[in-house]
Amino acid sequence: MDSRVLASRFMYSSVGDNIIVRNAGNLIPRAENFSYDTVTTEAGALELGCIRNNIRHVVVCGHSDCKAMNLLFTCRHECHKPEGTPLQLWVKKHGQRSVEKFSMLSSENKYLGPVVFQAETTQRTFEAFIDPEDKFRIEDKFSQVNCLTQLQNIAGYPMLKDKLANDEVRLHAMWFDIYTGNVYMFSREKKRFIEINEENLYHLITDAESKASADFIVHGDHGVYSEIK
Repeated sequence: MDSRVLASRFMYSSVGDNIIVRNAGNLIPRAENFSYDTVTTEAGALELGCIRNNIRHVVVCGHSDCKAMNLLFTCRHECHKPEGTPLQLWVKKHGQRSVEKFSMLSSENKYLGPVVFQAETTQRTFEAFIDPEDKFRIEDKFSQVNCLTQLQNIAGYPMLKDKLANDEVRLHAMWFDIYTGNVYMFSREKKRFIEINEENLYHLITDAESKASADFIVHGDHGVYSEIK
């Protein structure tokens, strides 16, 4: 929901191209938190987009200097405390899994990783190296981890289970650097966010559409919802 992030501009999209949901921290509440009393618009948007409108690609988009992620990072050791401001409660409740994933990284290797994330099903996973060139602040590394974590949250919704298993819906992560204007897409083959440019474009399109990329590692174990055309 950051006013500095204009999704239609950096995605070069126009009316009818995307269904966009903006919230603080590009967080997708987990399916187990879903009930009549706790339902939020993100779950409804997933149903509207993927079930009722047959959107094939869901993109979670985060960005640098995200105030919600910065806040979650500062209070990451207090997620178990059910107290705070509205924004604190929102990020603590729905960002706990991101905190858990980030805790798997070590400062000794500059929080590089790899970290294993669930993909479209529990049988599909992928590894991620976070900011291997060490260009970004630790809070921005955390923001990238959060983007990838939301893919697992989305995959947990029972209404999407069959579509995800049959590759009728694909999950992707995008990350925008508000200071340089560079946009990054996560490549499952390369196991990291790579810049979207002419050099990488063909690879990213192939990676996004390839079933092999979704099955890069197989073993048991914001949001922006976008139709890529």
